[in-house]
Amino acid sequence: MGRHTSTARSDGKRMKSRSDEPMARRRSRHLEGVKVIPLNDHEFLQRMMTDHGKILPSRLTGASAKHQRRIKRGIRRMRVLSLVP
Repeated sequence: MGRHTSTARSDGKRMKSRSDEPMARRRSRHLEGVKVIPLNDHEFLQRMMTDHGKILPSRLTGASAKHQRRIKRGIRRMRVLSLVP
């Protein structure tokens, strides 16, 4: 007896599932049109944080590794100056 799964068809061939397709890279809404990360702009840096003050990961912001390091450095500096939580 054969096993029936959600991806099996009646003719025995396997259906393509979502996990078989490569994931599309999301475009950043936060960094749209930004060439240089402004380290002094606390309003921009607050958009890169959660409500609890955590730094958003680059997979959510769409930042490259270089931009993500600059964002991290800017947020940490703004925390020292008490401009962001």
